[in-house]
Amino acid sequence: MCILTFYKPGITPDLDALAAGADVNPDGHGYAVIAEDRILTGHGLDPDEVIDEFAAVRARFPHTPALFHSRLATHGHIGTDNCHPFHVGGDQRTVLAHNGVLPATVQPRNGDPRSDTRIAAEDFLPRQPFGPLDSWVGRSGLETWLRTDKMVLLTLDPGYRHTAYIFNEHLGHHSDDGIWYSNTTYQWTLKSHWHRASGPSFLDEAYCGLCGDVDPERPGTHCTFCGFCQHCGRVFPRCECDDLDGIARYADLDIDDVQLAKAVNAVAVSR
Repeated sequence: MCILTFYKPGITPDLDALAAGADVNPDGHGYAVIAEDRILTGHGLDPDEVIDEFAAVRARFPHTPALFHSRLATHGHIGTDNCHPFHVGGDQRTVLAHNGVLPATVQPRNGDPRSDTRIAAEDFLPRQPFGPLDSWVGRSGLETWLRTDKMVLLTLDPGYRHTAYIFNEHLGHHSDDGIWYSNTTYQWTLKSHWHRASGPSFLDEAYCGLCGDVDPERPGTHCTFCGFCQHCGRVFPRCECDDLDGIARYADLDIDDVQLAKAVNAVAVSR
């Protein structure tokens, strides 16, 4: 899933929102801030450290474009080298970050530890497969290729007309304080209360602060908006409950009910 955040010049980051987004998307974090003659970037697996570093850099350069990204891994290993943003074609003047799952064209082959976004930045997009991004054809081509994904590009390359671009901006949203977010995971508050019975731990009560209650009488069902799993306590697509028959037995549900819940989750998260 991931969450990507963009700041226009003069916009102050909401650090609480960044921390909340990092909780839901915990697999690495990174930022980019345009400075006077370079782009300052940082990456790390500890959200508090990266957010604090970003806040300090942003305070030094409050009147330039900036971005922040927290990752929920879908392709590639979890490590700082797969944390967004990435330099495009190795050019230190241009970086990009992305939210979503990119087409198979850039998904890693067996043995490639890179994420799909890293492959796109390093190998695919430097070839300008859609043409110049300042052209209507180039921009629309990239946005069509992204489908419902979003991407932010920051650059100091004079070959670009602007220093900042949001692709598929309309699929994200702007907060009241002028910050653009690729999705609303920074608003989620996942809470759960566990207790032990005879056998494995299970959720006595679970709910998502954005989506509402998850039925405590039906352990094994998922939140149909965000995919929170009441059986394993994780969020789709990180749910560990791949054995539908096992979930049905555990939750005393019909197998069709479990299949339907998973299908609804997949559709909801892909929007």
